[in-house]
Amino acid sequence: MTDVGIRDAVTEMAQGLVDADLGGHLVKKRVALPGQGKRGGARTIVATKRAGRWFFIFGFEKNERANIDKDELKVLQEVARVLLEFDDRQLATALAAGEIMEVNDGDDPSQEPRP
Repeated sequence: MTDVGIRDAVTEMAQGLVDADLGGHLVKKRVALPGQGKRGGARTIVATKRAGRWFFIFGFEKNERANIDKDELKVLQEVARVLLEFDDRQLATALAAGEIMEVNDGDDPSQEPRP
């Protein structure tokens, strides 16, 4: 997935365009892969409260698997809960440690994506 594809997906989700609300602040969203459309692209599981933070926490290609199972959903909901409770300091620490990655929102062309 590209940063542009991720930003486009977030823009759509912020407008309410999600493929499924999985509960526990998780949504499923199709994202186009380079050279493919959304239909044949990736499925992503995103943690969000739709208030400015969007964590892409799991992804898979349609040809790899159909969906996630109930046990995976429970684990992903717990991951979402933890990530969405992070304050700015915890986010900065996780970014610095390489545990999460930030995607440039595209508003500031001088902003470099952080690993």
